[in-house]
Amino acid sequence: MEGIMNKLKHLDAYPKVNEDFYSRTLSGGFITLVSSVVMLLLFFSEIRLYLHPVVETKLVVDTSRGETLRINFDVTFPAIACSILSLDAIDISGEQHLDVKHDIVKKRLDVNGNVIEVRPDGVGSRKMEKPLQRQGGRLEHNETYCGSCYGAESIDGECCNSCEEVRDAYRKKGWAMSNLDLIEQCKREGFFQKIKDEEGEGCNIYGSLKVKKVAGNFHFAPGKSFDQSNIHVHDLQAFRKNRFNLSHTINRLAFGDHFPGVVNPLDGVQRMQKQPIGMYQYFIKVVPTMYKDENGHTIQTNQFSVTEHFKGAERGLLDNLAGVFFIYDLSPIKVTFAEGHVSFLHFLTNVCAIVGGVFAVSGIIDSCIYHGQKAMEKKMEIGKFN
Repeated sequence: MEGIMNKLKHLDAYPKVNEDFYSRTLSGGFITLVSSVVMLLLFFSEIRLYLHPVVETKLVVDTSRGETLRINFDVTFPAIACSILSLDAIDISGEQHLDVKHDIVKKRLDVNGNVIEVRPDGVGSRKMEKPLQRQGGRLEHNETYCGSCYGAESIDGECCNSCEEVRDAYRKKGWAMSNLDLIEQCKREGFFQKIKDEEGEGCNIYGSLKVKKVAGNFHFAPGKSFDQSNIHVHDLQAFRKNRFNLSHTINRLAFGDHFPGVVNPLDGVQRMQKQPIGMYQYFIKVVPTMYKDENGHTIQTNQFSVTEHFKGAERGLLDNLAGVFFIYDLSPIKVTFAEGHVSFLHFLTNVCAIVGGVFAVSGIIDSCIYHGQKAMEKKMEIGKFN
């Protein structure tokens, strides 16, 4: 048994030195103090990393199909009235959402940006409550009013009981309305007076769009939109002007739900139009994203990057439609974020590495200082003798 113990003693990699041979120095004490502080700081940093979740990022091919894309927006136009502004969405599959009003809210703003009125579900037009006559004659007993569509009826007997319905009928036909003064419904509702009253106002429009998950665009532009010979155009004749100030502030733009750490690059962007008319284009690359927290809850959303371009005209008409366009395309690569915790063994390994590494480095520094001092003392002694 004693022989085994002696063999184990020979395997000792940490031979002990008698305390009588220890030499303690001032520099060694200072290095020990500094290294202990560094060791503690690194140890607490490692504990913080161990207790808080870390996010692991992966890139995979997006194999999802048949999904929809939800676009959340909040844009302020300080120089365009709400009655003029419209929102359209078009994608490459041919699907069009013209003059979108569902899930949209418009706020009328004065010149100082204060809210005058809130209009949910789009602008809309005030309908006549007690019309005096029907199309072609007087109202009979228990008959309801049926206003003329002025040749834009899609079926016989179709009624247009408001200025908005007449304009919609013309839009569906792909016709522009050259003179609204001749439209009875518009005269009764005071359409032009309404536009005149809102002149100089601004508009804050916010809400959400749900579109197909394919490339497309949505845009804010003045006037009613319609298709003419398969070309998307806006009817501006009703407003009797061809110059619009499209200065705007993008308060928020997001493609999907919020998740921790997301950065929307267009939030807070402000653009001031200096030319009489212009077209703003934001080219957006949408990146599908999945975020999974430490509890297993999953958020399917999107991130995006953007570049922008402005095309203006000093005089005359712009070659393209004046408006603010958001042209988006989808990336085939999907980013996944997964929250998780560092394992205890990994934490223990890092703590040992901190303790051993700091101890070894401080020992090397102390050794260099100690032997340097000894060498200097020996040279000084030799110089005295000489």
